Amino acid sequence: MDKKDMRIVFMGTPEFAVESLKALVEGGYNVVGVVTQPDKPVGRHQETLQPPAVKVYAESVGLPVLQPVKMKDTKFLKQLRALKADLQVVVAFRVLPEEVWSMPRFGTFNIHAASLPKYRGAAPINWAVINGEDKTAVTSFFLDKDIDTGRVIKRKYFPIPDNANVEYVYDGLMRLGSVLTRETIGILSKNLKKDFNKKQILSVKNDITRAQGKQIKKRERYAPKIFKETCEIDWHQEASAIYNFVRGLSPYPGAWSKMVSLDDAAAPTTKMVLKIFEVAKTEKAVIAEPGTFIVENKKVYVNTNDFLLELKELQLSGKKRMDSRSFLNGFKQVEEYRLEKE
Repeated sequence: MDKKDMRIVFMGTPEFAVESLKALVEGGYNVVGVVTQPDKPVGRHQETLQPPAVKVYAESVGLPVLQPVKMKDTKFLKQLRALKADLQVVVAFRVLPEEVWSMPRFGTFNIHAASLPKYRGAAPINWAVINGEDKTAVTSFFLDKDIDTGRVIKRKYFPIPDNANVEYVYDGLMRLGSVLTRETIGILSKNLKKDFNKKQILSVKNDITRAQGKQIKKRERYAPKIFKETCEIDWHQEASAIYNFVRGLSPYPGAWSKMVSLDDAAAPTTKMVLKIFEVAKTEKAVIAEPGTFIVENKKVYVNTNDFLLELKELQLSGKKRMDSRSFLNGFKQVEEYRLEKE
């Protein structure tokens, strides 16, 4: 089946999804419509509506865009059916009800930024780095009734260098995901024909996914959504764990810790929070409480459960993001404080 004959509806929201949509458009695929989230209110008074990145790109190339508030909305379902999609492609979107993902005759596949079944959930890239993985993947799979389950079509692996933060991995998987999107459609279009009945389509899909193993059911490591409290550093952990934690949250949303004065009488009336974007591992060990600041040769270190970590890039409450030397110039009394978990 020629790629131009396969009617595709694309579903996605953030920048991560734009790369895959762009690959389809520029590759000459027959994208007949795009589904994304509603515009989001932003600004101090929530007066400005910000469109999703996918919508901005889709409209720039003349694609029709649907933005349902509810995926089961009758009007939306009617509009979606009218597009007569053979296949739906989902990248970084939302949970779909069965009446949506089962609508196209060839089904719906999703691109997930992890090597499923590992890291099912909302934040797979963050948790892969936080857990110190040396590689991750993007996985294409047919959607099923549960979140991030279904038969795997294909995986493409991506190495994670020890010094890489989540931004580096995100960018790499975004590009790799666009390649996988096209390759997955290529696999399907090669094996499926326009006049196949449901039984023939199911047989072909089973053949395609059989080589990748059984349906995703086993939950290995889960990747739950990241909240502010998730990002707080526990200095009683080993230095290597904190190192991975910081890079797994950098640059956004950012790992943080509360600064507490060692002199109760001099404690500030407002809570001071230190965001940490980059640290370096050392083999230096001292006898001090975890979270203790140590300044040496114009460098800032913090003690952990075993070794010191050097702070490289950080941001104090109400200040700009800066390197440690600039931080010391403006906050010379840093050793009078300690970092603690709330």
